[in-house]
Amino acid sequence: MNRTKTALILIILACSGLLGFALYLQLVLDMLPCPLCVMQRYAFALIALACVFALIFPNQQRKSMAASAVFGFIGAGIAGYQLWVISQPPGSCGADPLSGPMNSFFVAQLFPVMFKANGLCETPYDPILGLSIPAWALTWFLVFILASFTLIISKKKERVFFGKIRG
Repeated sequence: MNRTKTALILIILACSGLLGFALYLQLVLDMLPCPLCVMQRYAFALIALACVFALIFPNQQRKSMAASAVFGFIGAGIAGYQLWVISQPPGSCGADPLSGPMNSFFVAQLFPVMFKANGLCETPYDPILGLSIPAWALTWFLVFILASFTLIISKKKERVFFGKIRG
């Protein structure tokens, strides 16, 4: 397996793991997702889907990675906005009115456990390893953006990150 496929699989696994951890926080620790959290979940899912598409259609890899980078930027923007909201004095995040339309979206109706927004953005939760949940999301979005750009600029399928695979 070449490094490109390995990188794509790692991104898919990381996004899936992050979505699984979000479900753990929601279902086991009773941390209800706000609309901004759900939007970030969509971004992680779309990054993973773009990587699956790049695996299935290697000739469309650069377009898929460009889409992945766009989804990463959108997710990072949402996470950054949520960090800003959390840093403000108590009040609403302004996204709570989005709960209705977001919850009526067909994906939210198909997978309500994952994509139904029923929490508030300003609910304070304890940090995980020193960072808030949106700070972790922002960190991961930046990692995925960097990985996407690395895969976009790689000249050959075998050449990703630091060199060629011999085989």
